[in-house]
Amino acid sequence: MTTDRWAQWLLTRRDGGSATLRARHAPDLAWFRDGVLDRADLKPDDVLLDVGCGTGLIGFGALDRLGPDGRVIFSDVSQDLLEQCRRIADGDERCSFVQSPAEDLAGVADASVDVVTTRSVLIYSDRKASAFAEFFRVLRPGGRLSLFEPINRFQLQHRPDELFGSGGSPVDDLVAKVCDVYRGRIQPMVDFDERDLMTWAETSGFEAVELDYRAQLDVPAEPINDWDALKRVAPNPLVPTYGEAIAAALTNDERERLDAHMAALAAARTPTRRTEAIAFLRALRP
Repeated sequence: MTTDRWAQWLLTRRDGGSATLRARHAPDLAWFRDGVLDRADLKPDDVLLDVGCGTGLIGFGALDRLGPDGRVIFSDVSQDLLEQCRRIADGDERCSFVQSPAEDLAGVADASVDVVTTRSVLIYSDRKASAFAEFFRVLRPGGRLSLFEPINRFQLQHRPDELFGSGGSPVDDLVAKVCDVYRGRIQPMVDFDERDLMTWAETSGFEAVELDYRAQLDVPAEPINDWDALKRVAPNPLVPTYGEAIAAALTNDERERLDAHMAALAAARTPTRRTEAIAFLRALRP
């Protein structure tokens, strides 16, 4: 049992405790992991710092690519998640653990690592430029930065009142009310885009900055299989679950109308629509 919101989200609230949703997310997570590690240009004896390590997706993936002399430093603001990674590491001497936020890596010495990786971490920071400066500080000359971030500003610009990929439906008015619950709670997540990532990297002193960007607008996507499970999902660690937001935003009659519509979509396996943008960035510390 944990009270840490970051651990709660990664371990249960991200998928509502549903094995089906967890399995659905797994291929995307593996693709994010491989995209970050492929761009990191790992050498067998590298020291890699994984900032915002979470449950170790990137860090343990890196261990599989490093040689016996390579090391991974797992860093996270959450002590609960570091303990989770420590249990998974099970005494592997190539692993070490540092509790710190991305903006203040005080537990990591200057010019002490070969690679810095991070995935979906800057999106929660209101000091993103400071985080880039810290990444630069801890890297040795010739060190590499490789990161992934969702660009949530894209979805906010194009589909601000849409959830669940079901826009253009008879319950759009209800979905808009639910969206209002989340407004004001997501500022760090929508206050940047891919151009800002490149600017912060350049300003911090990085060279050879490369960014791979992908955007999707109303792309057909998988149907909702289990509406009750989806209502137990929180879209990020800082906000309520969809069910909690629905309860806060809608009357009993409105909730019944939304439930009936979404359950019918799930039963009919009606495809959803995906609108999102993502960015991979890599850069070199001269």
